[in-house]
Amino acid sequence: MSLLAFPADRRTSDIRRCAKALLQLNGEEANRFWRSEMASFAARLTAQGIDEGEISQQAALFMHAVQMELQLAFAIDELNASA
Repeated sequence: MSLLAFPADRRTSDIRRCAKALLQLNGEEANRFWRSEMASFAARLTAQGIDEGEISQQAALFMHAVQMELQLAFAIDELNASA
């Protein structure tokens, strides 16, 4: 197991950037964006010598963090709409 200086689910600027982009994209465009992000993510970790199992774990953590950020954005929008 390799030591990661910044675990994927702690990279708040990347998480917020991806969530913001996904909020603005739809359909295939959103899918292409996400696939590109994940390919770049995996390539960076592979270049650092991280093993495939750890890359998969970090990708899952990152995806979950982005989903949570999206849920937060939707909840804020709903709260603001009802105020």
